[in-house]
Parts: sequence; C-alpha cells; structure tokens
Amino acid sequence: MNKLSQLPSVDRLLAEPQLAEFVLIHGRTIVTDAVRAELAAVRAAAKDGGAAPVPASATLTMSIAMRIEQATRPKLRRVFNLTGTVLHTNLGRAPLPEEAVEALVMAARSSCALEYDIDTGGRGDRDDIVNELVCELTGAEAATVVNNNAAAVFVLLNTLAQRKEVIVSRGELIEIGGAFRIPDIMQRAGAKLVEVGTTNRTHARDFVEALSTRSAMLMKVHTSNYAVQGFTGSVPEIDLAAIAHGHGVPFVVDLGSGTLTNLEQWGLPHEPTPREAIAAGADLVSFSGDKLLGGPQAGILAGRKDLIAKIKKNPLKRCLRVGKLTLAALEAVLRLYRDPERLAARLTTLRLLTRSETDIRSQATRLLPALQAALAGWPVTVAIESLASQIGSGSLPVERLPSAGLVVRPRGKRAGILHTLEQRLRSLPIPVIGHIADDALRLDLRCLTAAEEQEFAAQLANFGAPK
Repeated sequence: MNKLSQLPSVDRLLAEPQLAEFVLIHGRTIVTDAVRAELAAVRAAAKDGGAAPVPASATLTMSIAMRIEQATRPKLRRVFNLTGTVLHTNLGRAPLPEEAVEALVMAARSSCALEYDIDTGGRGDRDDIVNELVCELTGAEAATVVNNNAAAVFVLLNTLAQRKEVIVSRGELIEIGGAFRIPDIMQRAGAKLVEVGTTNRTHARDFVEALSTRSAMLMKVHTSNYAVQGFTGSVPEIDLAAIAHGHGVPFVVDLGSGTLTNLEQWGLPHEPTPREAIAAGADLVSFSGDKLLGGPQAGILAGRKDLIAKIKKNPLKRCLRVGKLTLAALEAVLRLYRDPERLAARLTTLRLLTRSETDIRSQATRLLPALQAALAGWPVTVAIESLASQIGSGSLPVERLPSAGLVVRPRGKRAGILHTLEQRLRSLPIPVIGHIADDALRLDLRCLTAAEEQEFAAQLANFGAPK
C-alpha cells in the first residue's frame, strides 16, 4: 500500500481543534496554505526515497502550527536590547516615553487636525503642530520637520546652495550610518563642496580665503560619531557666524544628534544644543529627533524665518515631510522638555542614560539565579561584572557609562559555544540581543527596564541544554 495514501486530507486537518482555532485567529487562507505546504513537504520527502513512516495527525498538526507561527510572526519585533548601546541604530534608537506612545496611539486611531486650523476652519500647516515648541526650546524664529536629519541637510542644501559653493572644514566631512557621506549628500543636493583647512586643524583665515561670489553658506558639521584628538583646532561658531554674516551668506550648523538640554547636569558628556548654536549666530540648525532628543525618527530644521520659508517652498519638502504619527510623538516629547525638573524621570532615553551602576548591579543580582539555572546544562560560567555602556554608535560613540551586566564565559576552549548561545537567545519569543567580545557574551542590563525584568527571567525557564 502506498504510504502517501495514509496522509490525512486538507479538510480533515483543518478540522483538528488546534488548526480550527488558528482559522479563527488568522483566517482560513493562511491556515490552508500552511496545511498544503506541509503535506507537499511530506510527499516530496517520500518521493525522494525517505523511509520514515507517514507522520501521525498530531505530528502533522504540530508542524503546521509551526509554519503558521512563522508565517504570521511580525517582521518588526520587540527585542531586549542588552548590547550596552542605548541609542542603537539597528534596534530603533530612542525608545519613546509613555506620553509619546499615548499621543501616537491617539493619532493612529483617530482623525486629527493635521493640516486643519480648528480656530479658523481653514487649511492649516502641519509644521505648526511643533513649530512653537521648537522655537521656544531653541530660540529659533521658525522651524520645520522632515523624516530624518540627513533629509534635513539635503533639503537645506538643495534650497539654499544649488549650483553654489558650501564651505566646510575638511575635518568635518563625516560619514554617517549606511555609508551616507556629507560630500555625497552635498553633490546630490546640487551644491559644490569647498573643503578648507586640514583634517586636524582649520583656521578662520581658511574660511575667509575660500569665500567668493559663488559662496552660498558656511557650514559646520558636528562630529558626533567620532573624535579627532591631539594637535587639533577648529573655529568657534561665533567667529564663523561673524565671517559668514560679514560676507552676506548664512551660517548653518548640522548638529546631527542634537539634544535640547544641558546633559552635564546629569553627569553626562556635554553635547552642543541648537539653542547654543543659534545664540552663537547660526542662521539654521539641523538635528535628529530620535537620538539624544529621545523622540521619533525626524529631522528638525530651526532658525531664521525667511530661510525656513524658502525650504518649505521647495517641492522636496513635500517628498520628505513626516506624517501625523511622527508629529504626534514629537510634540509629546518636546512638551516634556518644558518641565526640566522631571525630564530625567519622564524621558526614557535620559532615564536609561542616567541609571546608576549600583541600580543596574542590583538588577543583575536578581537575574543571576535565573540565567544560571537556564544555562545549567551548558559548558559556561555566568557572573556579574562591571561593564561600560555606550551612549550611541552614532551619538557620542567614544563616551562610556559605568554599567553592569551578566557575563557568560565558556569553560575551557569552547569559544564556539558562545555563538550557539547567542543564537539561542535571539530565538526566544522576545529575542535577547547581547554582545560577544573577548571570548565572552556580555548582557549589559542598562536598557532592561523594571517592567521588562520579569518577562526576561520568565522566558529563560524552558531554555534547555545546547543541541
């Protein structure tokens, strides 16, 4: 008897209680496709000479359930960021505070006055949702928002410097994530780059000598993702502004990961703010919304009203504009900055950056037994160690924060076991993302919140031994 004839039919499998429940949850089409795919796989294995008996209905149902789970699992998944990098580009950068989450959900569920003026009943401007807040917090005359800081730099260059020259210090020609470089963005925007100075030192006379009738602006780019140390020199912003204004051209500052407050008050490294740049004479400042500011992905341009007006008339502005979800979250985050006394407690990014090593070590002490129990069958040791967290891979990457975490080391010469363990942690229902370096798997707990602690420990219960 042909063993394939023993396979249950599609309809019979769909009648199985577990699969019938899946039909209610996911719909008949997805479940039926999974059933047919599994039956086809069994038939293909049999035709290829497989000697194994036909799987029982229960086994088939389990395999089908796994197919359905894989097919319906979201691609954008929540993870535990235990890498030690708070503003991790690959993990979504800044986690939003609850106020921003609530505003985002409201905007997602409801019709909103995005470009509608409720007072007059006429058409509104979506930038008005955050314009006053940005101006209040930066000292600017006007502001506009696009989808990220690279877009902000691109549209300002395309608007104000097309077919003209932009003077930049050679030491500030940065490359940001994904190999996007300032010279490339400038070229695509239609502007001509004029490099002045050297990699490590640039003087005021370098800018003066480069100015001509073809000059569109002087531009300063904050090197937030690297540091040049030693025999270095740069021109202060106040002097660059004076040079630019003396020759009738604007002075523009790209802050990249700009923050809106003085981070030093919490013991963090100083990061230049838009307010400082504008006070020094900058006509336009660009900065990100999702880095040190702690909000959603966005690029913010703030400065002179006439320059912002020109940028908003550029057709590219419409191509690069943000939607209601971004604006809702951004407005909520900006409002938090109006209450500086409680900012560190309410802004998630700042709360994570200011966690003390003592607090993190206490959390590690509570979680150590759970991880030791989970790895009891593994040839490894687990211990609590002091670690050094990173603020961000593209934001203050050389600065380190005292932290602590759970560190796993192999017993003997079994370094490969760490990669097996790291892969297993990534396969958990909520993937755990750690960091392997120097023959150790480090799980830095700085970004593991108190609310997540029990979830993290609970999913370790059925971890199991290595296969």
